[in-house]
Amino acid sequence: MLALIAGQGRLPVCLAERLAARGAPFVICEMRGFPTAATGAPLLRFRIEHLGTLLDDLRARGVDEICLAGAVRRPEVDEGALDSATRPLAPRIARAIASGDDAALRIILEIFEERGFAIRAAHEIAPELLPPAGIPTRACPADNHRRDVCLADAALARLGAADIGQACVVAAGRVVATEGPQGTDAMLAALPGAARGGFLAKAPKPGQERRADLPTIGPGTVAAAARAGLAGIVIEAGGVLVLERDEVIAACDDAGLFLWLREAGPCTSS
Repeated sequence: MLALIAGQGRLPVCLAERLAARGAPFVICEMRGFPTAATGAPLLRFRIEHLGTLLDDLRARGVDEICLAGAVRRPEVDEGALDSATRPLAPRIARAIASGDDAALRIILEIFEERGFAIRAAHEIAPELLPPAGIPTRACPADNHRRDVCLADAALARLGAADIGQACVVAAGRVVATEGPQGTDAMLAALPGAARGGFLAKAPKPGQERRADLPTIGPGTVAAAARAGLAGIVIEAGGVLVLERDEVIAACDDAGLFLWLREAGPCTSS
């Protein structure tokens, strides 16, 4: 049986719907302070200070697989609230909270694996979340967009090496914004006027742990890009989850945006 460790956003909702439609048994785990909209299975609420007890409870319920999905900010740990099952994990939890996103995930996944849980990636549960390479929209990237993808690749590589973010905006031959801890939506909301006509680029970090926290786009991303005056969205095929793909393509077509799913590999500006 699978436990969906569900954060916020649409991804855990999509996964829960897929699991429920299959009739697969699962439970949903919600961390205190980060309510999830996922439904369709028993809901277990927990706090980070009781993580060890949660793991014991899941094993007792017959859970042997874990999927982490959805947005969760770094929680504050009340050391006085640590229970006996979690106290031995406290140094590693503290190290995870102080680390970059990918490093933090690796630590948490190691804790789950050491308890005997197999880690399932979101795209293993719903393979359609990783659509194939191509341009499924009516609009296509212009020559300047194709030239500027090398700038985006370089910026994303720098962000990834620093374990900071997975997105940037490129316009008129320069990087005009990079993603910070607040995420893609905050970056798009704060774009300067110089971003108009540019594009949003998203890709995994180099060497990223791909079983959790792959970058994601959805209809809301398209709406934010359209409001910012962007011409399109470029994502790495096989490395960026696309939620509600049909709606994303339709929203791009309605707004006149292109969606370009690029093959991973060396940039050739084409």
